[in-house]
Amino acid sequence: MRATAPAPPYHRSHMARGADLFVVCKNCGSEVSPYVTECPYCGQRVRKRAPKIERGGPRADAAPKAPRRRRWRRSGASRGRFRRVSASADVSSLSGRPVATIALVAASFLVYLVYFAGAFPASDVIIAGKLDGDWWKLVSAPFLHVGSGGGIVLAGGAYQFATMVAVGIFGTLLERRHGPVVVLIVALLCGAGGMLVAAAIETFPIAAGANGLALGLLAAWAVPDLLAWRRHREYEGDLLGAAVIAAVLLLMPVAVEPANAYAGVAGGLIGLLIGFPLARVAART
Repeated sequence: MRATAPAPPYHRSHMARGADLFVVCKNCGSEVSPYVTECPYCGQRVRKRAPKIERGGPRADAAPKAPRRRRWRRSGASRGRFRRVSASADVSSLSGRPVATIALVAASFLVYLVYFAGAFPASDVIIAGKLDGDWWKLVSAPFLHVGSGGGIVLAGGAYQFATMVAVGIFGTLLERRHGPVVVLIVALLCGAGGMLVAAAIETFPIAAGANGLALGLLAAWAVPDLLAWRRHREYEGDLLGAAVIAAVLLLMPVAVEPANAYAGVAGGLIGLLIGFPLARVAART
């Protein structure tokens, strides 16, 4: 039988390097960290004290720091482009309170409650016949929702609910994009412009309510997404949901007579005309 030569002893440098990596427990034979005094597997004391770590040197058991994640968000300037924002970036403007939209909805409900209490007749606010110099009715008529037929209160309430839902949704979206001043200007131009068109076209016009105002806010908000959809680009808005709400507002004159069809269509067209320059302004910023 051939005798095997004994293994050569380890050099001291090898032993020192091994000691830096692990320590073998004499009781259970497990490899443990050189920076502990007791074996975590059997509890046997490995050494009296842990070795001193040199100041400034790297720790063997220190875990590497995870790289900082970069946050990206879609820029409002152009679709499909992204810009880098820091973790402490101020994004409160995306979730701020839409004061102009709240004011429009609150004014509509306040006028309706005062009218329902009998403070003034509806003919003093809405357009019922020729204006005859009462030009201020162009501004006041969109804020009063009245019905027709036997269920006046029910019809007026349903009409107001439908228009105020649209004003609340698209007014908020437009205000977050352009600010409260733009929302007030769009609401005034679309609401009063729709009433002016209705008074000019019909012989004995009857027009009340915010169908033109709501359609104008909807159209002004939808213009950037409509342009992106036409160019086969990605857009963030829900155009299908906006189309359903627009259809409800356009068909409202079928159920409620004061919801003038000319006022609604004219308000939506004015909103589209305002939306194109607003989309260009947003693309430059």
